[in-house]
Amino acid sequence: MTRALLVVDVQNDFTEGGSLAVDGGAEVAARITEHLRDRRGEYAHVVATRDHHVDPGGHFAEVPDYVDTWPAHCVVGTGGEELHPRLDRGPIEAVFDKGEHAAAYSGFEGRADGVALADWLRARGVDAVDIAGLTADHCVRATALDAVREGFAVRVLLPLTAGVAAATTEAALDQLRGAGVELTGDVHRPVRHS
Repeated sequence: MTRALLVVDVQNDFTEGGSLAVDGGAEVAARITEHLRDRRGEYAHVVATRDHHVDPGGHFAEVPDYVDTWPAHCVVGTGGEELHPRLDRGPIEAVFDKGEHAAAYSGFEGRADGVALADWLRARGVDAVDIAGLTADHCVRATALDAVREGFAVRVLLPLTAGVAAATTEAALDQLRGAGVELTGDVHRPVRHS
């Protein structure tokens, strides 16, 4: 098997201090960097995805419902769109941007230099993907489900993810199991200090 690592949306706006911050997001970025340092040889390729919003229409709302509408995030030209500084960009060969003018959750909706993610992977002989990043219950879930639909063998590296909420994360993991996604380890839960 030729395996790639997909790093999903590890961006400033999805980590602590961002407009849609996830508890433990910065630590997930650091853990992915560590994982690549220790296990880079397991991957033929490493790519990243990122939300890249210009004007995503009804995806943004002044009063979001956090289901279909969200506060403004990952707007092109802002620091919130950038990959988190604790994520080592060195091993990342391409970044696939998604969501310029509409909501986009799956990395497979993204493009790098005009090439769709699935096409990029197939052109390099990839048939298996590991997925890490943010968030387990939204973009990681959507990316993993699309990877299965595209015919890839899929593993989600749960210690290298974080979810928004326990209930939605558990529902997402159930959905992934049902789709045949291999789940490794436990979802990262940040340490809370009193």
